[in-house]
Amino acid sequence: MASAVQIKVGDVAIGAGSPVVVQSMTLTKTHDIETTTAQIAALASAGCEIVRVAVPKIEDANALPTLVRLSPVPLIADIHFNHSLALKAIEAGVAAVRINPGNIGGPDRVAEVVQAAKAKGISMRIGANSGSLPAHLQELARQDTAEALVTEALEQVELLEKLDYRDFKISVKSSHVPTMIRAYRMLSAKVPYPLHLGVTEAGTPFAGTIKSAVGMGALLADGIGDTLRVSLTADPVKEVEVAWEILKALGLRERGPVMIACPSCGRDNVGVESLAVVVEERLKAYPEAVEVAVMGCAVNGPGEAGDADFGIAGGRDVGFIYAHGRVLKKVPSDILIDELFREIDAWIARGMKRPKRLKLAKPAALAMAEASLIPLS
Repeated sequence: MASAVQIKVGDVAIGAGSPVVVQSMTLTKTHDIETTTAQIAALASAGCEIVRVAVPKIEDANALPTLVRLSPVPLIADIHFNHSLALKAIEAGVAAVRINPGNIGGPDRVAEVVQAAKAKGISMRIGANSGSLPAHLQELARQDTAEALVTEALEQVELLEKLDYRDFKISVKSSHVPTMIRAYRMLSAKVPYPLHLGVTEAGTPFAGTIKSAVGMGALLADGIGDTLRVSLTADPVKEVEVAWEILKALGLRERGPVMIACPSCGRDNVGVESLAVVVEERLKAYPEAVEVAVMGCAVNGPGEAGDADFGIAGGRDVGFIYAHGRVLKKVPSDILIDELFREIDAWIARGMKRPKRLKLAKPAALAMAEASLIPLS
């Protein structure tokens, strides 16, 4: 079920119906302030709304006041094993801390961190990871890893609730997608707190993107999950890009263009792959949420291009530009893309008003045949 509790990470709301928040983590040594600041800025520019930084050493904690001051987005300090680093991070002004109450040094030290977080009015992330389950849950993990993940998470929740602290979100991450999905579904039925989604150690951009989209997409489609981090073995900017594509594909958030392109097949009359690559590259310069279709033939072209804000479809020598369900014009193929973007730019300049969509009352092939009678622009 959807979370009922809302928390804040800085000025970013998470949970209880707030938009799903995109976050990532820097790869830099946190004490290298110049490099870390540059990476935070790159992540923010890509659409990252919260950034986590690793704090394994005292020099990393000492860098936090400057990073907090320079960062354009809220920062989360990632702490393991050393509760004194968590205390230093909180004092430095971070927006939240990520701790594992099971490895921070015992209940008394957890209580110290909670007391400091309460005093500063900041939130936490807690939770379990299939790669670091505690010894007392190893036997259960061999039987059912998802249940072991949820059990550890609930033990952490119980500890924080006993300390009268409820300003936290929870993760139950696994690199095995079915386990991750089951664990989050089990946990969402048991707690009201916001959930931080992730397929941990998902892998390189190709495989990791697929695993993340399947795992997080399945949960988000069911209304489970309040923030997400795509974990790729890559530049973290790529993580942010993938996260936004997942949210856009599910209709949960809008950011920048969405492109629809038909697969290559024997009906392709225009070299749709080449067209799609050029259109996609040019769309990267647009912050506006515009949907563009690139179609290669008369079978699906009119329908798919007609559903988008703008689209192109056509044959070998001429192409057709669609706008909001109508055939706009027929143009020579060599200027098709330029004309498409001229129409997009003009629409944006007019305020991006979307007219009422028309339903195609005719078969696609017939509609395309009639469109072919339009004079060449």
